[in-house]
Amino acid sequence: VLLAGWLVALLLAVSQGNKWGWASVEVLGLLAAAAVLAALWVRVETRVPVPLIDMQMMRLRGVWTTNVVGAFVGFGMFASFGFLPQFLQTPSAAGYGFDATITESGHLLLPSAVASFVVGFLTARLIGRFGARLVIVTGTLISGAAFASMALFHDTTAQLYAATTAQGLGSGLVFSSLAGVVIASVPREQTGVASGMNANIRTIGGSIGSAVMAGIVTARMNPAGFPEESGYTIGFAILAVGMLVAAAAAMRIPDIHDPATEQTDDAVELEPEAPSPQPVNG
Repeated sequence: VLLAGWLVALLLAVSQGNKWGWASVEVLGLLAAAAVLAALWVRVETRVPVPLIDMQMMRLRGVWTTNVVGAFVGFGMFASFGFLPQFLQTPSAAGYGFDATITESGHLLLPSAVASFVVGFLTARLIGRFGARLVIVTGTLISGAAFASMALFHDTTAQLYAATTAQGLGSGLVFSSLAGVVIASVPREQTGVASGMNANIRTIGGSIGSAVMAGIVTARMNPAGFPEESGYTIGFAILAVGMLVAAAAAMRIPDIHDPATEQTDDAVELEPEAPSPQPVNG
């Protein structure tokens, strides 16, 4: 309940900021409520016997780094998926759109999905040769370059197809690598919890990214009622900056080369100690 309340308060404030005014009582109140609810949620999670997100586990370097990366990559991916089709469907009379149909705009996302699917088959070999850290950092930087390309070069569909293909490659490298790092960073009995936590945080990042992108894009409207082109430019640039933050967090990820068998020192420290043998009387 606290997590849902935090998300509702935060996303409502971000999505309605342009309409209500960022300094309005409603927006400031929602942001304050989001901060309080987030603090209460963290406190509750540290005290309940079966937490939704294990805060003790979050302190492990292999866990918090992958969660930060997952959140920011989800932030960029979901925001771009939500607004690239809208960009294409904008009438060219607005000065930047392509008059695309819903089907045509959907085709723009296909290269990203295909690239992400294909690169997943190669990630294990890349990690074995170069290490998970380098693979994930490379993926975040490729995604960042793709979003920067969307911001600067969107005059033709060919430019956008190239950008979405690069974005798919980058996100594919990241997401197919994070699971192995998470599993290698925690004790075996906690792998399911850690993996689920990473998926939840990725989804939360995507929700926040979509709301932030909506606020930026709709901040300025032209006389015809369509968003100004500058909104998309700034929005995609913000997504590129988010990927730089993800890359910085990825630099702290343990340099695992074989996630299937390797376990970090932090995970070993969390393993329960075996009970010492008791003397036998008699």
